[in-house]
Amino acid sequence: MTPWYQEALTDENEILSSRVRLARNIKRYPFRRKMTSSDAAAMVSEASEAVTMAGNFFRKLEIQTLAKTEQTVFLEKHIISPEFLNGNLPKGLLISDDQNVSIMLNEEDHVRIQAIKPGEGLTLAYETAGQIDDLIEERVEFAFHTDYGYLTACPTNTGTGLRASYMIHLPCLTKSDLSNNLLQQITKFGVAIRGIYGEGTAPMGSIYQISNQKTLGKSEEEIILSLQNVTRNVISNEQKARETLLTTRKSYLEDAIYRAYGILSNARMISAKEAMDLLSDIRLGFITKILDAPKPAKQIYQIMMEIQPGHLQRNAGEEMSEQERDITRAAYLREIFSS
Repeated sequence: MTPWYQEALTDENEILSSRVRLARNIKRYPFRRKMTSSDAAAMVSEASEAVTMAGNFFRKLEIQTLAKTEQTVFLEKHIISPEFLNGNLPKGLLISDDQNVSIMLNEEDHVRIQAIKPGEGLTLAYETAGQIDDLIEERVEFAFHTDYGYLTACPTNTGTGLRASYMIHLPCLTKSDLSNNLLQQITKFGVAIRGIYGEGTAPMGSIYQISNQKTLGKSEEEIILSLQNVTRNVISNEQKARETLLTTRKSYLEDAIYRAYGILSNARMISAKEAMDLLSDIRLGFITKILDAPKPAKQIYQIMMEIQPGHLQRNAGEEMSEQERDITRAAYLREIFSS
């Protein structure tokens, strides 16, 4: 099986990936804020056993025993959340062999099931997460209220406990004045747009996460359909912005794309932010067919991921200063775009 970020679907249109996350709590344990260390250890053990008994799909990792660089790599791959690395209570992480499904134990909630698919695969991600949820629930009792649904640590997750999201690339909206107005408007439909790593993070390389805000009062199917409809509208606006740029400012667009290719092919030092912005233009260049150059063997998003600090340091086998990372990042990008 192939990790989602290596699939060609991540490079075909605005949607890079689709993700579904289910929040669950085991009834007989207090929520994390009320947990003792022994409570947390017992819960992680019970939940891990329930997952492994459901099928030999996952390998278990002790996230707190991993080096900081390895933890950062998992974060950069979207396998874990920033929240998962906070606090000292025992935690557990289970990952499928292809890294497309992960289960965080003792994040904000006891159990966070996450399924990611490349491109527009939201329905498939939901089906995958739901199957795992059912298998676990055969062995443990989740906290559930007949009126409110699944009970969660944060009230905004109560109900279905479902958070569905797309990771989308919006380079032309980012370049235009339409982005701020559009992003403000879509919040009226119960949808939030966040940065590349979710809540509290900034967009990089014109990549955003768009997700539902509420899980109470709607079915899973209604939440997914609503998100799909809003996302289609956002993509339609991105495509209109692209057509406007191609019609009225094509030279500007061509120059930005070829400058990006020239810098990435020749730079000796480059920051993560600058590289992400330039890779965004490269991805746009291939989608619009403006860029007449060989496409890299790796998907553009995979390249974006591999230039992040955790990946650079893990691959180098050592921690590096910011300047050393900028030099290593530039060398990596030259190798990709000069070959």
